[in-house]
Amino acid sequence: MDFDAENPIVPMLAKAVDAIPEPDSVPGGLSYEPKWDGFRAIVYFDGHDVRIGSRGSKMLTRYFPELIVTLADQLKEPCVLDGEIVVRVGTERHEHLDWEALSQRIHPAESRIAKLSVETPAAFVAFDLLARNGDSLLSEPFEARRTALETMLADAVAPLHLTQVTRDVALARRWLDEFEGAGLDGVVSKPLAAAYAPGKRVMFKTKHARTADVVLVGYRVHKSGQGVGSLLLGLYDSNGELQNVGGASAFTDARRLELIDELAPLVVTGADGQAVTGERERTRFSAGRDTSFVPLEPTRVVEVRYDQMEGMRFRHSAQFFRWRPDRDASSCTFEQLDRPVAYDLGDVLL
Repeated sequence: MDFDAENPIVPMLAKAVDAIPEPDSVPGGLSYEPKWDGFRAIVYFDGHDVRIGSRGSKMLTRYFPELIVTLADQLKEPCVLDGEIVVRVGTERHEHLDWEALSQRIHPAESRIAKLSVETPAAFVAFDLLARNGDSLLSEPFEARRTALETMLADAVAPLHLTQVTRDVALARRWLDEFEGAGLDGVVSKPLAAAYAPGKRVMFKTKHARTADVVLVGYRVHKSGQGVGSLLLGLYDSNGELQNVGGASAFTDARRLELIDELAPLVVTGADGQAVTGERERTRFSAGRDTSFVPLEPTRVVEVRYDQMEGMRFRHSAQFFRWRPDRDASSCTFEQLDRPVAYDLGDVLL
């Protein structure tokens, strides 16, 4: 085998595309599968021990003891699997993926890890086979690797799963709409004739693209100390309370400086005429980071692009699209958001 947990492989990646591509858009055609919203993971099994590496090749093994047990039990031969760690929540026929519950599994305390492994157990969804019985399969086409993976996991049971695939582009486009209701992230299109290319964007990913009109409530200064680093965004809930829903960033150096002057009239000042400094709620993810921000009068509306919501917040950073001077801030409510139709995760998992 050319790689193992001591010599980890960098996962193959996907390039973002606006729409699911036609099957004949690449030589050899495409296979389509759900895009799982979890932790990308490479499983290394030497026939006795299981180790799990992250997308960045950091070891995740200690955080998911329940997966180590089931993988060691169900994998019958040495292998290297590419897949996703997810957490399923909800009652039967009403299950969905829970990113927040998954993110809480990364914890320094052994006692906390043990507790959460029972309360919010993880599952592993396999979607590629990179090595088998000491032989690397990286040079094999995806079509052959998928066939070998199906054979290996023919008898797999939860929490080990084999991802669904289809070559029907119409069905894949249905998945893009339907599976979001179960907490999935989109659709991945994989060239059937392609070898596994570590670190290369050979695959294609299609995610939902939506827009929303939100209230600008503040900004954070860029880490360089120059200009606006990110805009802080809000929406009004059913009680008329303005709730923080996330941020928008990725501005050019020139635009960051322009925004400082553009937003100056909105800056909230104290009795001394100086700008007030706000402090965002700290989480375990923000430990050691500067969470201060500059509050703004909540009167300006901005239209942003986003992919999905996680509870009452944007799952990822939104993208600035345009100012909406025609909109009143009070009209920016959660009701405008496109909510996915509920879909049971049990109908997605094999």
